[in-house]
Amino acid sequence: MTLFGIRKQVNPNIPFDNSLLWTVISLMVFGLIMVTSASMSFSENDPFYYTQRELIQITISLLLMIITLYIPMQRWQQFASALLIVAIIMLIVVLGIGASINGASRWIPLGIFNFQPAELAKLSLFIFLAGYLSRKSDEVQNRFWGFFKPMVVMTILSILLLKQPDLGTVIVLFMVTIGILFIAGAQLWQFIAILLTGVGAVICLILFEAYRLTRLLTFLDPWQDATGSGYQLVASLMAIGSGGITGQGMGNSILKLGYLPECHTDFIFSIISEEFGYVGVITLLTLLFFLTFKALAIGYRALNDGSLFSGYLACEIGIWFGFQTFVNIGVTSGMLPTKGLTLPFISYGGSSLIVMSIAVAILLRIDFEFRQKQAQARIRIIK
Repeated sequence: MTLFGIRKQVNPNIPFDNSLLWTVISLMVFGLIMVTSASMSFSENDPFYYTQRELIQITISLLLMIITLYIPMQRWQQFASALLIVAIIMLIVVLGIGASINGASRWIPLGIFNFQPAELAKLSLFIFLAGYLSRKSDEVQNRFWGFFKPMVVMTILSILLLKQPDLGTVIVLFMVTIGILFIAGAQLWQFIAILLTGVGAVICLILFEAYRLTRLLTFLDPWQDATGSGYQLVASLMAIGSGGITGQGMGNSILKLGYLPECHTDFIFSIISEEFGYVGVITLLTLLFFLTFKALAIGYRALNDGSLFSGYLACEIGIWFGFQTFVNIGVTSGMLPTKGLTLPFISYGGSSLIVMSIAVAILLRIDFEFRQKQAQARIRIIK
């Protein structure tokens, strides 16, 4: 079997994809190091305040990954609709009792961290879409309503997310949804029509919200108001530019010393660039690209094997990781307008880390079931 012209042999005697697992663990460890480095200067009373919380979140993520590995893919498909309903309920609840941070009500306080239902909504929608496409692939390919129905579900989630407001997550949901519909064989004219409609909707959302319009204008020329609306982007660009080839050295960032807001969350890539330079950035991007590639490869293999639900879900996870990485780096480097999206497995944020870890465990489970199926086929041949 091949993917993008590359032939990949799978050893059925190995229970899961070691390279995928170690890539994720490496990203988690590096993320912990960078969260520590970026947050020590402003942590309240304790320089390791955010480090301790991140360690707790990593521990929870690893435990949930282990639990998820024992859940058959058939169970995810069986309870896809129920999980989506839970996510919708949580999005409604957060509008009423959610904690407000920087003017947005997106988090439910859980003590050790604030849970963000929007992260669960991503995974829930992707699981639902995979189940829908595995049942209705012919309808999606041949009828407009088959294509339109999943867009309705995504629109319902988007409306709830925009109430928070959280346009960044809406864009992720939209891009992954149209991406998987395209993979599922939707007609090109439907794909283009929905894409143009989505782009038009985003433009309207930007034009009719003053703060979004300000972000867009700041993105176009951050230096025009470098000490006001363009301050964060200018500081981010200064951090990236000062890194050079090899960086200033781990822990030696200047911009993290109160000059760059959100330097341990959405803008952690800027600190990585400053401390590790071009070499560090390329290494990090290689790991994140490999993670995306592995997800798509696992999905492609499952689809070829006839496991439509697993294949579509793995492809969605791959598109999700890749697109969110692209947006985060695009924002911090000034290529895209500011959006509040984390850098996968690197940025501080329990909800993102936990949900993405579960998604990786699902990828490992899909790969495990494929290897198990191969091993059983070999046994039958021998007999």
